[in-house]
Amino acid sequence: MRRLLPNPWRFLTLLVGAFVFLFPFYYMLIGSLQAEPDPTVRGAFPEPGNLTGQNYVEIDKAISLGQSLLNSGIFTGGVILGTMVFGVLAGYALARLQFRGRGAVFGLMLLVQVVPFQLLTIPLYVMIVRSYGLADSYLGMIAPFAINSVAVFIFRQYFLQLPQELFDAASVDGANELEILLRIAIPLVRPALLTGVLVTFIGPWNEFLWPFLITKQQDLQPLAVSLSNYLTTVSARAANPFGAVLAGACVLAAPAVALFIAFQRQFISSSLESGVKG
Repeated sequence: MRRLLPNPWRFLTLLVGAFVFLFPFYYMLIGSLQAEPDPTVRGAFPEPGNLTGQNYVEIDKAISLGQSLLNSGIFTGGVILGTMVFGVLAGYALARLQFRGRGAVFGLMLLVQVVPFQLLTIPLYVMIVRSYGLADSYLGMIAPFAINSVAVFIFRQYFLQLPQELFDAASVDGANELEILLRIAIPLVRPALLTGVLVTFIGPWNEFLWPFLITKQQDLQPLAVSLSNYLTTVSARAANPFGAVLAGACVLAAPAVALFIAFQRQFISSSLESGVKG
């Protein structure tokens, strides 16, 4: 067996790796606080007199950060809600219900994951905009992402870990499938719910292509789309477009970073033993 590195060298290696990983985030934050842009390496270590919060004020005036963040929150929250409801129901059905074609349905669900979203953009746009008339609406943004096959797979795997005896006992007591799901299955797979939220959150929060296509009204656009519009239209007239864009990027990244820092331990699937003992 290969010998592990001594503790000091191992710590130094991890420290260097952490620095390399975190440096782009540090550079983004420092760049957003600079009064005079400096895209060189020296810009990573600016003088204190060159630091200001004016870039955040400028980007807020240009695109209304509060409204854009609210739009991103509504879009992401709607996607998470749909993912949790439909994902839990589909995952439970694929894991616990016996019906003809269950294996084929599961195989098709896995096949969907290899189809790129860009391939479905045109038919989805025709269906959502022309058939359903949901252009410039939150529902039009949320609908294509309301079912996440990855979340369905996660829920299915968690439900499969639950002992069959629990479901048999509940059936003997007269509980129907919905009662078993709500009172027994879901409380035992709470780590899966949190994992599903974390896995789902980052996608719609950073999504650009679909909201850009489906929304033309600025007061409905998520922050990622608003930043892109600012970069292509308004930034040429700004005093420090580089710093303003980085300020908007920091605001966009902050909720995702905070969420993963707060729930980094729960993100790793925990054991179900504590829920099924006794």
